[in-house]
Amino acid sequence: MMMMIMKTIRGAKQMNVLSLFDGMSCGQLALDKLGIKPTYFASEIDKYAMQVTKANYPNTHFIGDVTKVDAKLLPKIDLLLGGSPCQGFSFAGKQLNFDDLRSKLFFEYVRLLKELKPKYFLLENVRMKKESQDIISEYLGVQPIAINSNLVSAQNRYRLYWTNIPNITQPKDKQINLKDIIETEPVDVKYNAGQHLIKNYKGGNQLNPNYKSQANTIHPLEGKAATICAGTHGYANGYIQKNASVNGLILAGHASNLKGHDYVRRVYSPEGKAPSLCASSGGNLEPKILVKGARLVNRRLDENGKRKDYDKTIPNQPQIEVREDNNSNCLTTVTKDSILVEDMSWRKLTPLECERLQTVPDGYTKSVSNTQRYRMLGNGWTVDVISHILSNMELNK
Repeated sequence: MMMMIMKTIRGAKQMNVLSLFDGMSCGQLALDKLGIKPTYFASEIDKYAMQVTKANYPNTHFIGDVTKVDAKLLPKIDLLLGGSPCQGFSFAGKQLNFDDLRSKLFFEYVRLLKELKPKYFLLENVRMKKESQDIISEYLGVQPIAINSNLVSAQNRYRLYWTNIPNITQPKDKQINLKDIIETEPVDVKYNAGQHLIKNYKGGNQLNPNYKSQANTIHPLEGKAATICAGTHGYANGYIQKNASVNGLILAGHASNLKGHDYVRRVYSPEGKAPSLCASSGGNLEPKILVKGARLVNRRLDENGKRKDYDKTIPNQPQIEVREDNNSNCLTTVTKDSILVEDMSWRKLTPLECERLQTVPDGYTKSVSNTQRYRMLGNGWTVDVISHILSNMELNK
């Protein structure tokens, strides 16, 4: 199959891209935003990530396990992309560095870089110990560029990028906060905490500036989200709060009904950023935001989500509604008004909102379950950062 692909591509005047550890093809999304339609080879083994890629880019050429990729069977590659597994390097893990088998997959990237000799390369990874960073820099022959995704999105996500693409600058700050990416329509009740309150709500600048753990942060809608986490348990994806900001994150308090690590229980204000998305699946790791003046009501909704209050053929379904002015509705004894959710409650960010944190098109990951959507978004790249870097390529030289 690869031999046939090689023959058809070499005669074509177009860009050939190889993406290692491709995930859900954020590299292809970034190129698409630049108007570049490459022949795209993807090395990936995760069936859910490949399912998402196939749903959006059906012409992608999947070439399997990175350890089995044969450079001789590929055409001339113009751009090599990759984000080798970060678990061994991440400060959130055990920091085994190159002693972690997953981290050693970096050397597969090095192998193919040497064998293919592409015009351009780009490698992404997390912040790590300097000795590990220096080893990567030595192998690639360049120093990393540090970019925080909070410049282009509502997520605080600090990453390192090694590339030979010239003249990379910091992206322009778009001043995007959580309130700019949350869904405007009422979200499904399953994302809401119900009547559970925010514990230790912070009404002012209450954050400890010396406390650097992502687990201790709550975000307001006016601020940023923390990094989307790729973990498998715990509430690692943050909360929301008001008026206290560190790197744009505003901690609102802690979810009173959740147990586990402090990070799992943080709630963030919509006035700030979200924490970095986590690549774990399950365990309430999704970022959590402050919900003010919300109520739980029964509504009859048609298939398009429009209210049909008097159509008794449609069953009532519980919905969370929040007033735009953030004020609570008057409590009544009427059953249809149901239960007032406490003034300082919280809810999880939806998969669509997490897509927006990664600057991925709305609904891009909808072909898989919500659990897998959260996980792969945590594993993915912030697309607008990648397109910013790739925009400096000189394709006609």
